[in-house]
Amino acid sequence: MHYRSREVVQVREIAHDGHGEYGGYGGHEEHAGPGRYGGYDCDVLVIGGGIVGLSTAYAITRAAPGTRVTVLEKEPGPARHQTGRNSGVVHSGIYYWPGSLKARYAVRGAAEMIKFCAEYGIAHAVTGKLIVATGREELPRLHALVQRGRENGIPVRELGAAQITEYEPEVRGLAAIHVGTTGVCDFAAVARRLAEASGAEIRYGAQVVRIDRRPERGVAVRTARGDVVRGRVLVNCAGLHCDEVARLTGDEPEVRIVPFRGEYYELARPEMVRGLVYPVPDPAFPFLGVHLTRGIDREVHVGPNAVPALAREGYGWGVVRPRDLAGTAAWPGTWRMGRRHWRYGMGELHRSVSKRAFVQAVRRLLPEVTERDLVRAAPGVRAQAVLRDGTLVDDFLIREGARAVHVLNAPSPAATASLPIGREVARRALTVLGSV
Repeated sequence: MHYRSREVVQVREIAHDGHGEYGGYGGHEEHAGPGRYGGYDCDVLVIGGGIVGLSTAYAITRAAPGTRVTVLEKEPGPARHQTGRNSGVVHSGIYYWPGSLKARYAVRGAAEMIKFCAEYGIAHAVTGKLIVATGREELPRLHALVQRGRENGIPVRELGAAQITEYEPEVRGLAAIHVGTTGVCDFAAVARRLAEASGAEIRYGAQVVRIDRRPERGVAVRTARGDVVRGRVLVNCAGLHCDEVARLTGDEPEVRIVPFRGEYYELARPEMVRGLVYPVPDPAFPFLGVHLTRGIDREVHVGPNAVPALAREGYGWGVVRPRDLAGTAAWPGTWRMGRRHWRYGMGELHRSVSKRAFVQAVRRLLPEVTERDLVRAAPGVRAQAVLRDGTLVDDFLIREGARAVHVLNAPSPAATASLPIGREVARRALTVLGSV
């Protein structure tokens, strides 16, 4: 992954805007205006108040006490997008390639997340889950998951058809595996606690609109309110907007975020499901399929599917943002991805517009479910990075630029893995900070 500098272009865009010669620094550092600490408002400036950004702030202040951290979040509170709009599953790490960041951080992060929740009194439970094969063609993939789980250090139990009902009396399948380390928690509450415990200055309602980075001096960020915040190092944890923030900084990430909406239902008869039940995933696509999750609220969440969203924050078909659509359409990888996965995509679209089709997908696992049993619930949007050649980035992706660290792909299981991800991003940010 390479970055192509756009720094000169960006400085031209921001200069002469009434905030000094360089759009925020105001000339010599000792005359830098209202900035504290020798012209800087902070040492590390984090953009994004989701669980990854807040975990990064938390990790920085613990690894280097006295480091001044400011977090800018455009929403009025933390965890308003991916963090607060998922099924709350603490993933075991069984799905991910051994040695990948997802595998290492999910396995480690799951244990740490449960410990964190217990320490701070956050609602959580270790429930275990079933991954169920309902067709013979899925059996080889199920056996491969057993092997992958063992390589990742995850204890799994293989089950025959009769044994499935010991865990889930209403679920039917040919075979299954039970993963005992999977759990559920309130990730939004985790994010709030990280914000409080970090000691960072958290600024809500602070949407970033311009960034002036000068490698010899630092980074100045302008918000929609007209505030200018100056830092020595910038950390980009902007989730659905991370590629845009990278380009504002002057770094070309060579990926684009393509938003996928996940639509959920809730089960009107939650007693039908005791815990967590998943299908065997398709390894060609980074989504897990429609599954059943008894959340920390005791409700059973059903879903999600995965359909292209018409805006980065497109939580319904009626939410359309032409600028976002144009950006997605202009990226060559979008069309190459579509050609590669159109059959899968058509099935997801069908389940989006047809409740009957969605019910049919659920019935593969839960045969007695009916349309009346499913009640619409709040959707989410996944920030999926796509390469120019149409490949969906499968692992977490963290890259560095001058005085900047960018988290460019952190969808599920990023909430589970947020504590080790935060430490890794913090390590890189502190390394950059120590070199300037």
